Amino acid sequence: MSAVGQRPGRATASLRHRLAERGVDPVLLLLLPGLVVAVALFVYPFSYGIGLTVQPTAAMQEQWGGGIFANYVAFFRDPFVFDSVWLTMRLALPAALFNVLASVPVAMVLRHRFRGKRLLTSLLVLPITLGTVLTAQGLLIFAGRQGWINRVLLEFGLIDEPLKLVNNYLGVMFSLVITGFPFAFLLISSYLSGIDPSLEQAAKTLGAGWWQRFRRIVLPLLAPGLATTFVLTFVLAFSVFPSARLVGDAMGETRVMSLMAFRAFGEQNDYAMASTIALMMGAVELLVVVAVLGLRSLLYRGTTGGKG
Repeated sequence: MSAVGQRPGRATASLRHRLAERGVDPVLLLLLPGLVVAVALFVYPFSYGIGLTVQPTAAMQEQWGGGIFANYVAFFRDPFVFDSVWLTMRLALPAALFNVLASVPVAMVLRHRFRGKRLLTSLLVLPITLGTVLTAQGLLIFAGRQGWINRVLLEFGLIDEPLKLVNNYLGVMFSLVITGFPFAFLLISSYLSGIDPSLEQAAKTLGAGWWQRFRRIVLPLLAPGLATTFVLTFVLAFSVFPSARLVGDAMGETRVMSLMAFRAFGEQNDYAMASTIALMMGAVELLVVVAVLGLRSLLYRGTTGGKG
């Protein structure tokens, strides 16, 4: 009886031993459900989209040539589509840079204890709950030609005619800052909270001023967090869609890549071209991400005291 009862245990131990000899940890099997979900939700749609890009329509091949790569030829040779890369970068880069740079001093101040800190923090992160559509609606109400801002300025005689603050580049930029700043602020605050305050206290004891403490201690430790925050806010801004359509100039100066993909998909029923634009959109984002992370590794190679 005892010999029969020990067989399953011996078999399991033997299997584990054989897997361990081959460098396979059975615990890795726990990753299997996650891999299945990743394949179903990301790998397969991504591969399907890539496959669509090399299935151009007959009209596209006839107009641009290039055979199965006619969509890529059209993307690079059609100025109306290719210029959307620059128009999107023109929005995403300044918005991401502003959100990161503006978040640093605010997060530095709010890491200290003072009365009203929680209320102020809540007000700063509140826009992240509004969503881009509600933010765009608020911008149209407050900053439109008949909005409160223009009405107040006209009432006090500060302007002769309403300012054009929406339905152009400024409208989309305002929207990106309103929705992106809370995101950047929360990330920067998290990284700052991971820096040991005793380091700054020790430097202060040795006579270092606030600028020296910031430049020699805080900034190097915060550098990885700044790079990560910039990357995430840039990707968020680069994929802007509702704001570019609701408070921008959809076919003009805010003709971003996502709008071009939507135009090909929803208006022209050209799924192959829409997939090509979406793929090029991801490629541009990847290039910027690699450049930022590479620059970070060149400028700073030390350890970080932050939580990132």
